[in-house]
Amino acid sequence: MNAPAAPPAAGTYVADRIERLDLSLVILPLKTPVSDAKVTTGRQKPLTEVAFLFVEAETRDGFRGLGFSYSKRAGGPGLYAHARELAPNLIGEDPSDIARLWTKLVWAGASVGRSGLATQAIAAFDNALWDLKARRAGLSLGKLIGAQRDSVACYNTSGGFLSTPIEEVLDNLDRSVEAGIGGVKIKVGQPDTRADLKRLEAVQKRLDGRAALMVDANQQWDRATALRMGRAFEAFELTWIEEPLDAYDAEGHAALAQALDTPIASGEMLASAAEHLDLIRLGAVDIIQPDAPRVGGITQFLKILTFADQKGLGLAPHFAMEIHLHLAATYAREPWVEHFDWLDPLFNERQVIRGGRMVLPDRSGLGVTLSDQARAWTVARETVTASA
Repeated sequence: MNAPAAPPAAGTYVADRIERLDLSLVILPLKTPVSDAKVTTGRQKPLTEVAFLFVEAETRDGFRGLGFSYSKRAGGPGLYAHARELAPNLIGEDPSDIARLWTKLVWAGASVGRSGLATQAIAAFDNALWDLKARRAGLSLGKLIGAQRDSVACYNTSGGFLSTPIEEVLDNLDRSVEAGIGGVKIKVGQPDTRADLKRLEAVQKRLDGRAALMVDANQQWDRATALRMGRAFEAFELTWIEEPLDAYDAEGHAALAQALDTPIASGEMLASAAEHLDLIRLGAVDIIQPDAPRVGGITQFLKILTFADQKGLGLAPHFAMEIHLHLAATYAREPWVEHFDWLDPLFNERQVIRGGRMVLPDRSGLGVTLSDQARAWTVARETVTASA
């Protein structure tokens, strides 16, 4: 690859062109299978691996961008297949026209809709183009968009799964606090609600006010159970209760948010900006939790932030901290970002955490590059060029 061209003189613009797209499907194995309430209720099997669709974009002038989306349990090969179909539509295009290119891709696959797998495949391209744009500017993505802060409060989820014995959960909690993480989230939603209360009591006692505490029911309560458990949880002064109801039950979430003092958080399972707007319009959440790889990429995520800010909502993006740290840093209201160390083997770089917060990196773009291990876990790969 040639060295990137020097930036043009101020006041001029010379259109660059996308010349090459490298697509890869990478299967990340988890060290230990994990289970949440969707497993304990029999709706899913334990999670053993995560599939990632990576897109590496290269332009005529030698600039590169890296983007990704992902799928848990099922869907990875589907993401990759749809991306292969879409990729030729970007060859020869100006990489700066990100919004226009998102629209072009969604119309290229219009028959499979504007949500779900279709937009999650588009997300990998969209994220890569934003990374490229920030790298070309020599700025982190957060700084390119317009950061409100240089660090974001962070909380850990990966240490509190239901499959983890309570003593190990408590040890994980200690490690998170010692590592400078500002909050911990544990999974609830077991068939025996008394077990949830007992688990939460043990965690709160061990935490002893050292960090914020959140819970996540992973959509496994009905409306009556959610209200009853929400009232029982009020005494714990939780930062939020996450996904107490089915992700698409906006009216149920709205009623619950009205009835409880504890903030309600949801949104991670929704796969479009439009679906998030339903939650926002109905007042269904106090804290919105969009996931850029799921909603179609950074372009769509930023639309959600605009509406969320107008309604005065909190923000806590789901998973993929490598992307969401930058986006959360641009939000007008103090947000949270979710700490997962699962993706560490995929990248050469690490996020810096101190004082309960994750620090916005000073590296350009997303600030991450693919590791040799990610290359080794690649199960499918294709290059798309003008001559392909």
